[in-house]
Amino acid sequence: GIVYRNSSIIEIKPVTSCNLDCVYCSISEGLSSKKQDFVVEKDYLVEELQKVIDFAAEQVEVHIGVQGEPFLYADMENLFADLQAMEKVHTISIDTNGTLLNKEYINRIAKYDKLQLNLSLDAIDEEKAKLIAGTKNYNIKHVKEVIAYASKKLKVIVAPVLTQGYNEDEMEKIIQFIKSLEVPPILGIQNFLKYKTGRIPAGEMPWEKFYGMLGEWEKKYDIKLKLNKDDFNIRKTKEMPKPFREGDVVSVALKCLDRFPNSSIGVAKGRNISVPGCPFKEGKKVKVKIVRDKHNIFVGKLV
Repeated sequence: GIVYRNSSIIEIKPVTSCNLDCVYCSISEGLSSKKQDFVVEKDYLVEELQKVIDFAAEQVEVHIGVQGEPFLYADMENLFADLQAMEKVHTISIDTNGTLLNKEYINRIAKYDKLQLNLSLDAIDEEKAKLIAGTKNYNIKHVKEVIAYASKKLKVIVAPVLTQGYNEDEMEKIIQFIKSLEVPPILGIQNFLKYKTGRIPAGEMPWEKFYGMLGEWEKKYDIKLKLNKDDFNIRKTKEMPKPFREGDVVSVALKCLDRFPNSSIGVAKGRNISVPGCPFKEGKKVKVKIVRDKHNIFVGKLV
C-alpha cells in the first residue's frame, strides 16, 4: 500500500514478489519465499496516494519501493503516467534489479522526466553475481547493458549492497564499470544490515570501517560515494494523525491474509492493522491490542 514516514518521500508498494533470491534480501522475498503476495489495483492506489500528498501539502518524491521486483507489476507504465501528472510530485523513484528491463521498455518510459531508476548491481564477476542473486539464471551482462543504456535516457542510481564474504572485492570493479560509461550514473554503495525478517548471510560491517573504505575509493577513483539525505532533497514533513495509539484495544474487521503464515490484515478507522497469529476468516471481527503505531503502520495482538 502506502507508507508515509513524515518525510518528503512517500513510499508506495503496488506489488510484492521477486524473480531473484538475493542472499541479503531484507524481507526474505524471492524464488524461495512462501509468503502471501499482493497486487494493489492501480486506480485505487493513486486515489489514496493523492489524499496523502494533499495532506503533506508540499512537493514530494514518490518512491516505488516494493517488497520484491516492481516491474512484475503489469500496470507499471500506467502508474508512471498517473504519477507524472501529479503536480506535487517532483520525483518518481523506483528500486529494480533491472532484469526485466530492455532498450524498448526504457525508450517508452524515458518520456517520464520525473522518473529515477535505482538499479541493483552487486558484482561484476558472473559467478559471484549469480551467487548473490540466488539464481543461475541471473544475467549480469544484460543488467550492465541496461544500466549503460538507461543512464543515457533517465536519471539512474546504481546501488550495490556490500556484503562481507561475498563482494568486497567487487566494489572497485563496479566503480570502474560506472566510470567507464558514456553517461556515468550516481553510485551509492550500501552497507549490508541485518533485519528481523531478512536473510542474514554475513555479519554487518562496522560503520567506521565501511565509511573508511568509501573514503579510500573516493580518493582513488575521484568519485563521490558518501551520499546523504541532502543529496536527495529529503525533508521532514508534518505528522499524520493516528486514529489509535500503542496500547489501545481496537475492534478490527479481517479483510485478507497477511504476508506471513497464520496472520491476517484487518481494518479499523481507515487504517490497515496486521494481526500476527490470527487465522483469516473474511469479515470476522476480532479485538486486538495495538503493539506498534510508528508512522501509522499498525500491528495488533489478539486479546
